[in-house]
Formats: sequence, structure tokens, C-alpha cells
Amino acid sequence: MDLYEHQARELFADHGLSVPRAEVTSSPEEARAIARRLGGRVVVKAQVRTGGRGRAGGVAFAADPAEAERTARRILGSDIKGHTVGAVMLAQPVDIEEEFYVSYVLDRAAGRFLAIASAEGGTEIEEVAAERPEAVVRIPVDPAEGVTSAKAARIAAAAGLPARTADTLVRLWQVMVREDALLVEVNPLVRTRRGQIVALDGKVTLDDNASFRRSRRGAGGARHDDPVEAAAAAKGLHHVRLDGEVGVIGNGAGLVMSTLDVVAGCGARPANFLDIGGGASAEVMADALSVVLLDPAVRVVLVNVFGGITACDAVAEGIVRALEAVRPTRPLVVRLDGNNAARGRAVLDAHPHPLLHRATTMDGAARRAAELATSA
Repeated sequence: MDLYEHQARELFADHGLSVPRAEVTSSPEEARAIARRLGGRVVVKAQVRTGGRGRAGGVAFAADPAEAERTARRILGSDIKGHTVGAVMLAQPVDIEEEFYVSYVLDRAAGRFLAIASAEGGTEIEEVAAERPEAVVRIPVDPAEGVTSAKAARIAAAAGLPARTADTLVRLWQVMVREDALLVEVNPLVRTRRGQIVALDGKVTLDDNASFRRSRRGAGGARHDDPVEAAAAAKGLHHVRLDGEVGVIGNGAGLVMSTLDVVAGCGARPANFLDIGGGASAEVMADALSVVLLDPAVRVVLVNVFGGITACDAVAEGIVRALEAVRPTRPLVVRLDGNNAARGRAVLDAHPHPLLHRATTMDGAARRAAELATSA
């Protein structure tokens, strides 16, 4: 679960990191009052779960409360990469001397965590990493050892960060492990003209598998500003929205990830990651298809199922049910293989649909989906 920036900042503050004073609102009039409480000059920031807010007009400086109200009114309700802005955060501005980047992320393949840091933080960090990878250090973190003061000092020194950032690195690690996070990121972490180390922005992704612990602590559920993500969450589906035009549904995370790669290799872009799991029923398949078709960017849907625990005839029944209920206007490419695949194909044969396309291999299905997406 991705947190909003203001939620990430609250976690940072709970663990002793320095953050600027800020308040959140969904009302332009309240934005004026907040700006007045914060001293007049504020930064107004859209609260959406996506990057690139600044370039999309979702971050703006306001010189006084009246301008804060006008800016909040402009940003609220706007669209940022498919996310409708429902709230803005107003924060006190900071006099920045230097900007850095720091994060911890779970490295699943290596079975450990990874500390990533750079002395060149800010909005251009992706370009820095791509053009000058030596400017971004990546240091493994043993889960059993964690980030001690000595380890934090080594990370800071390797990245060229001020020695004073070591304490922040330790506290950020505490956020990672105590809050069951998969990712914590501060970009930028800044040194002010007074020498303070301040977390100016934050991103936190919590592990959904640990949600029962958060509920015991009284933490509320996630609020989704994206209607597609909200619909997926309501149906209990594992869905991640991407920026492409080919909707992808599969059973098993590995198969879905492979399908995304094959779609990209065919010259198209995946629009989502949606895993219906290993024992999906016809109802789950119907729910998944209805969710993917909610996304207006999707030009074609690719269903790639290898039957194991999930029987292909149940998947086919779900597809038929969804086609009858949703009445799609976009093509659907289906590849069924494995357990009860022949029965599944027979179900589809018995319910022909003008938008339904069949394929026998994953590569063939991806090529057909890419063709349909680019010709739409």
C-alpha cells in the first residue's frame, strides 16, 4: 500500500525525523486559513500516489494566504497522471542549501534490503541515475544487522552526504522495519542554510501482508484517489496501474510479470499488473476483467492463464460472464493453457464474441494484443 506524502511525513515525524510544519485539506477556503496559521508563505502540494507532481503542476509556491487559496482551488480536482487530486498539503517553505536522495527498498531477489543514496537529490534524480550511475550508491543491508550508526555513517560517506545525515539514515531505517515497509524514500533530503537536515518529501510503501498488525494498532484503510485502483481494492484484487494501453490479467505474479515483459517486447506498453491468484474462480475472473475495462487508456485486454490450481474452464466461465455483464467495446485476447485448457476453450467456442481473440502461446497472444492496441 502506497501512502500519501502527508502520511509518510507523519511516520517520519513519529520516528524523530525533522519535517516542515504542514496541514492537509480538501477545501480552498481552508487552505487560506492553513496558510495563515503557517505564517503566510507556503508550498501547496497535490496529494496523489504518483511521482512527477511538480512537472504536472501539482506543486506550487504561494506567497500569501490569498494565493494559497487560489492555488489550492486550481490543483484540487485536477488530473495528475490519471489520479484526481482530492486533497492538498500546505507546508512551510524551507531555505535549501543542498539536496540529497536517500531510500531503503526490499531486494527480493537477494533476500535483503538495499540502501540507495546520492548527494544529488531532487526532481532530476532519475536522470542522474540514468546518465551518471556512479553518482548513486547502492549498499546492501543485512536484515539481521540492520542500519546501525556505524552502517549509516558508511552509507553517508559512500554517497558523499554530510556526516550529520547518519542519524537520519538510522531513523529512516526504523521507519522501514517498525512500520512493515517495502520502501521508504526521501527526495529531497535537504540541508538548510542553518545546517538542519530536513525530510522535505517522502514516499512510503507498506507491506499489505502486514496489514493485520496495522489494524491492531488502529490504522485506517487506504483511500484510493484513482477509481480503477479503488474498484480493484474493493474487489480484493492485486492491481497496479501503469502507463500503457494493453490491460494484462494473469494468474500468478511471475506469469503476469513475464507477460508485461513480452508485451513490451512486442512494441506495446502494459496498462496494469493484475494477478488473479492461483485459485481464482469465475467470479474473480469476471471482477478482474471489469476492473481493467474501467481504465479508459486500455485499448485491448490480454488474459494469459496457465492452469494449475486455477482451472482454465473456470477462467473461461468468468470471461463469458464478464462479457455479458460489462459489454466491452475493446478487444480481448485470451490464451489458456494447462489444467482444463481444452474445456476452457470449449466454453469460449460455445459463447463466440466479435471482440474475443484466441491465441495458443504467450508470445502469440502478446503480439496480437500489441497489433490491436497500435491499430486502435
